[in-house]
Amino acid sequence: MADISASPHFVLDNTFGAAFVGLVVAATLHGVSCVQAWYYFTHQDDQWPIRLLVGAVMAFDTIHQILITHTVYIYTISNWGNSKILGRLVWSMLVEVLFNGFTAFLVQSFLAMRVWRLSNRNPWLTLLVCLLIAGEFGAPFVHITFWVFAHAACNSGCSLSIIVNALAAAGDVLIAGTLCIILHRSRTGFHRSDTMINKLILFSVNTGVLTSLCAIASLISIVVAGHTFLYIAFFFCIGRLYSNSLLATLNARKMIRGAADGIHSTSTCENMSLKSFSHNAKSKTGGVSSAAARRQANISIKIDTTKEFATDSDPENDTEKHSVVMMTPTCMTHGCLELEKGGNVA
Repeated sequence: MADISASPHFVLDNTFGAAFVGLVVAATLHGVSCVQAWYYFTHQDDQWPIRLLVGAVMAFDTIHQILITHTVYIYTISNWGNSKILGRLVWSMLVEVLFNGFTAFLVQSFLAMRVWRLSNRNPWLTLLVCLLIAGEFGAPFVHITFWVFAHAACNSGCSLSIIVNALAAAGDVLIAGTLCIILHRSRTGFHRSDTMINKLILFSVNTGVLTSLCAIASLISIVVAGHTFLYIAFFFCIGRLYSNSLLATLNARKMIRGAADGIHSTSTCENMSLKSFSHNAKSKTGGVSSAAARRQANISIKIDTTKEFATDSDPENDTEKHSVVMMTPTCMTHGCLELEKGGNVA
């Protein structure tokens, strides 16, 4: 065993120490995602594609946690005191990049589907998002190809990590920004629906900001200190942030609906008896026929609006309907005149 004290420039803090901190934080976030996954499978009733997506994300996340644990163990335990190991790339560090990419690909694809639906199936916007996702997902395969066939991982790893983190940050910012703009334009002016939209915007910002900041931190650390393992600490955690953001979004749907359901629009109606009008009219004009007063007393108004929300589940709970109906004395005998808010007369 080599004596590390004989190497004055052998620093552990920004190499093995950074990798160890990244492992601990990633393991903590993995525990949080496991709790969220348990809550999802026991409290949510989604269709099988969404449940399969959550299961796949958790499987990839668990495999990634095993791989990074193996990486840190090889560096810190199996090769303790061997400073030359810092210049070598452990196989599990390469493979974990793939599973990190799988997790990011699934979560971002799910969000891209939301962008496609909420943007009225805008092909150009969806294509731009998909290109960023495909570039981020394909870069690790190029990296492993270089390592297997050209043994150029050490030379190409820095450039590849810069590309992957740049694409990840750009994709997350684009998706979060697009969802926020689309949701903001969907405001209806009704308190209940606007409250729901505000909460959805908040969730979109939070999920996009966390993953974007982690990717940007990894990008800055590899550019500024590419000879250290500082970027690895952030890269170990980015997959956990993707899985937790997906599960938090899915688990928060009932809470958002419940908060919106707790808001009841109240309207103040002044029910004025037309008898008072007839009484006042009699005192001023000398009398109004009782038949005319009875005809006026038959007037009633009912307001009807329709709001539709596209969500992942329970479509029957996402439509609110009220009717705008004005009934006049003619309606009482020949039918009802229904007025829509847009001005159309049915």
